[in-house]
Amino acid sequence: MSRRPFTPKVVTANLLREGDVVYLNAQGEWVGDLHDAELIEDETRAAERLALAEGQPGRVVGAYLTDMKAGRNGPEPVHFREGFRATGPSNYPHGKQAEA
Repeated sequence: MSRRPFTPKVVTANLLREGDVVYLNAQGEWVGDLHDAELIEDETRAAERLALAEGQPGRVVGAYLTDMKAGRNGPEPVHFREGFRATGPSNYPHGKQAEA
């Protein structure tokens, strides 16, 4: 039985106090813009980055790896859920939607 190839990932979570969706960048900082996130293309690196995120329980909650693809301006979601999370709340234009 063959193993599926690793697909590129991004580490994402929510800020503990504000609840905002954030992404881990290559410097290990949390950023609000998906396009600034680190696109991880190595399974070992992905596990290390997730461990880093999970080691910050006072800062973020719900850290996980999510599939992404390389885009012209940085990582792009491959699933609807992550596209929705990247654009912010949808009940009316505010937050990330108002900034666009």
